Amino acid sequence: MTSHPIIDPMMDSATLAQNTLLDSKNDSQRTLDPYVTGTSVVGIKYKDGVLLAADMGGSYGSTLRYKSVERLKPVGKHSIVGGSGEISDFQEIMRYLDELVIYDNMWDDGNSFGPKEVHNYLTRVMYNRRNKFDPLWNSLVLGGVKKGQKYLGTVNMIGVHYEDDHVATGFGNHLARPILREEWNENMSFEEGVKLLEKCMRVLLYRDRSAVNKIQIVKLTEEGATSYPPYSLKTYWGFSAFENPTSGAEGSW
Repeated sequence: MTSHPIIDPMMDSATLAQNTLLDSKNDSQRTLDPYVTGTSVVGIKYKDGVLLAADMGGSYGSTLRYKSVERLKPVGKHSIVGGSGEISDFQEIMRYLDELVIYDNMWDDGNSFGPKEVHNYLTRVMYNRRNKFDPLWNSLVLGGVKKGQKYLGTVNMIGVHYEDDHVATGFGNHLARPILREEWNENMSFEEGVKLLEKCMRVLLYRDRSAVNKIQIVKLTEEGATSYPPYSLKTYWGFSAFENPTSGAEGSW
């Protein structure tokens, strides 16, 4: 049973309001459970820069409620962040990064944060919140190009991070990265990189119930970020395994 503070009926309204605020257990809200979530983000390096891809779905529990959620955002001049997991936490992270970019611009020293600095900052933020037992429920992909150097890394909700030539979050770690290990190469053209990302996103669409066929791709080169309009993947559902998925599973429904 929850106890409630005893309120003196003779107490004036200002004192009552102050005491109520001080005693309230609801004055500070935290994301204790993910509500609206996005699924995998996939990123690769290619010949001229970095490509990131994510679908536009936002799942409310197990319901694909939102179909136009952008989860790829530019950060400053040299970086792009993609986020899977809780959408509101991702928005909070982007608020942190906006403040970081504004503070950096205030120095007005001709320098600006590169992708490596942003990745290190995100790693510290995620690990710090994990240590407070108040994690941000996201896995992030950070890509960028600065002074001709391509950078691609990832960090999860407890601060585990690494950099690689191709990265993915969520189911992408299990379904997309085997494809990338097999087919990726460092001299891929932009068209080849987009085709490979589309293949990964199509497999995720087939196998991940939280994925939708509307995707967004963002490119970042030395000239800056280019965000392409979302579009729908072409799919084929006529495979025999899709038509009769339980044919080889004895005893299944």
